Amino acid sequence: MRPEIRALSPYHVPDARGLIKLDAMENPYTWPDALRDEWAALLRDTDLNRYPDPHASGLVTQLRRSMAIPDDMAVLLGNGSDEIIQMIAMAVAGPDRTLLSVEPGFVMYRMIASFCGMRYTGVPLRADDFSLDLAALLQAIADTRPAVLFLAYPNNPTGNLFDRKALAQVIAAAPGLVVIDEAYAPFTDQSYMAELGRHDNLVVMRTVSKMGLAGLRLGLLAGPPAWLAEFDKVRLPYNINVLTQASAEFALRHQAVFDAQTADIRAERERLQQALARLPGLSPYPSAANFILVRVPAGRAPALFEGLKERGVLVKNLHGAHPLLQDCLRLTVGRPEENDALLGALQQLL
Repeated sequence: MRPEIRALSPYHVPDARGLIKLDAMENPYTWPDALRDEWAALLRDTDLNRYPDPHASGLVTQLRRSMAIPDDMAVLLGNGSDEIIQMIAMAVAGPDRTLLSVEPGFVMYRMIASFCGMRYTGVPLRADDFSLDLAALLQAIADTRPAVLFLAYPNNPTGNLFDRKALAQVIAAAPGLVVIDEAYAPFTDQSYMAELGRHDNLVVMRTVSKMGLAGLRLGLLAGPPAWLAEFDKVRLPYNINVLTQASAEFALRHQAVFDAQTADIRAERERLQQALARLPGLSPYPSAANFILVRVPAGRAPALFEGLKERGVLVKNLHGAHPLLQDCLRLTVGRPEENDALLGALQQLL
């Protein structure tokens, strides 16, 4: 086994059975019964004996419409955005090539760099507000000449949007590809989708997971055809299965249902943010995503995490994940009654 693989730990997913699940940034709402019935009828008539459409043409058409992808840009689908990150890294990898990102950031950028034998460089964000340290990031670009730079917008796990003027400088300075990861696009009005084509090294990555389709495992990459044609060469055949294609295409025809759920989540985010700020010792950070990063009293993050779990609420303990995340918990925005349970448990514990 390669030493860098032996040094890794598998991606851990905790057992959430019997708990209010506020740890994984999922949409907490299920489908209305009428929609479930219509979907079940569709699946009943979906045959499984043939391979799926290798290019998922019908689904791509729906995604273009739903996500306002420019007509002259290509679209590539992945089994979740994780597979797209892996395809990109595989296509540009080399022993002396660097994948660059910021930290704290999405853990899969670092992990997939290791999978593909690339160097990884993470540039720390500013400690006070998790904004870009532009001077440090530009210096890292100059020093490492990264083959690919990943930036989540909004960022995970901090929830903030980076300054667009700073990002413009980063895109201009990058010698290789810049991937803007817009996994949390449903919860903000900001996007780089309309910027595609204005920069020859810019692509945008999206997922349907956060809008309410996490179980389908579907991500997409939009960008200049010349880039995506190369990434398509490392895409495994038939990577988007028949049930995912049929289900996602069906769901996107009912976009209004998910837009209404997203609006509810955004409203609950603001309510939860204000309520957390009123609890003693908690410092919630502003968020443009469907989660809130909270700094808790010094040394209490592990105990609060366990205390919440004992009271039936599962959140994400980020204490120890990165120096800038000391004493931090990440709380997914749930349904009103779930958020009330979280707040009540926190109040008891504090």
